[in-house]
Amino acid sequence: MEATQAEYGKQTSRKPASRLLGALYATAVLVLGAGCGPTEESSPSGLGTTAQEMVTLNGLAFNGLAFNGLAFNGLAFNGLAFNGLAFNGLSSEAFSAWFDTNPAMADMLMKYTVACAVPSGQVRTYTYKGTDYTWQGWLGLAPGWASGAAATEAEQQVISACLAAHGNKYGKRVLISILGNDAQGQPIPTFSWEQDSFPEREACFFGNLFTGEGVYVGNDRGRLNERESTARACALSTSVEDAREACLPLVYVGSCQGSCTKDPTNTWYVSCKYNGITYRPLTTRMRSEDIYRCGDGVCQFTESCGTGRTYDSCRQDCGLCG
Repeated sequence: MEATQAEYGKQTSRKPASRLLGALYATAVLVLGAGCGPTEESSPSGLGTTAQEMVTLNGLAFNGLAFNGLAFNGLAFNGLAFNGLAFNGLSSEAFSAWFDTNPAMADMLMKYTVACAVPSGQVRTYTYKGTDYTWQGWLGLAPGWASGAAATEAEQQVISACLAAHGNKYGKRVLISILGNDAQGQPIPTFSWEQDSFPEREACFFGNLFTGEGVYVGNDRGRLNERESTARACALSTSVEDAREACLPLVYVGSCQGSCTKDPTNTWYVSCKYNGITYRPLTTRMRSEDIYRCGDGVCQFTESCGTGRTYDSCRQDCGLCG
């Protein structure tokens, strides 16, 4: 699974870079639901010893795998101002003012932002009122920004896509595979068993939260049938209407094929165009067991009791109501 992308995003000016995450927060705040993201997580069962060997003192380094556990809400936080994710950027007065607005929320967002942007093996730390916060690097999608430089347009786009890919309507963690290129056009490393373990195509995510252009999701497998449901409702649903309302302000754009172009191996998407703007997307895949089906003998939290055989009236799994 290899692909390259030679096109690089242009360098942004330092003025917009000084309010990157503030704009991100104002556009779409992601709040942690159940759990705390990719770190502090044991190796998923059935994925073999390779995954177990990736566990380090800095947490689980899963390359292109991600535990999604973010849920969208309507809160807005403004005032975060720093030019990069290097330590000097986290020591600014603007960052302190932003963090002070809501430390728990800021801590959550920084966990996912650092995990997306900073390479595995690196950490970012911040001390707030005597409490030390440590955020683990992981995917390394934005090396320039992670080093303290102003984020390029390419870095803004891939970080926006990465955060969007972790969006979850229910705040549930689901193990997913993230595929695509980093901001420098290099493919995210994958394990040899990854495609077999994650056979279900899911979605493409793209946009730019930093500039206020929005963030978008497309369906990469077709809509769920009436018997199916999933915790990944931001990407998969049974109808176009459900998808459009699932995770606002994440905008549903229909099929990925309608907006995006795949890499030469036909494995992931390398560019998506929407409203005349071309974006660098990320592509996600799922495990089969994370798409629930009425009739599999388990009453999932997405299913309801009833008299039928659909996910919202599943007598076989959830019994009769009343």
